[in-house]
Amino acid sequence: MPALWIAHVTVTDADAYGKYAELAGPAIAKHGGQFVARGGRFVQLEGKERPRNVVARFDSVEAAVACYNSPEYQEALSHARDASERELLVVETSE
Repeated sequence: MPALWIAHVTVTDADAYGKYAELAGPAIAKHGGQFVARGGRFVQLEGKERPRNVVARFDSVEAAVACYNSPEYQEALSHARDASERELLVVETSE
């Protein structure tokens, strides 16, 4: 079943986070991820508001988790850890 990678982010260091974004996109694409939403307009109805929201579609939960654990994505993530506050989850779709 396909899966969605959903990230909610508050950027605290734009320069360092820019390096993350530069590396994360290719890492996600390498593992079959396709962006559905990247930033853009949103309406926060519940929970903590994060100004940046990203959704990527993968072939499966396992593919999304493998991407997250890949050396390429972990290298990207090393730039985001101290440059943002984030929540990230992977959820299987009902397609």
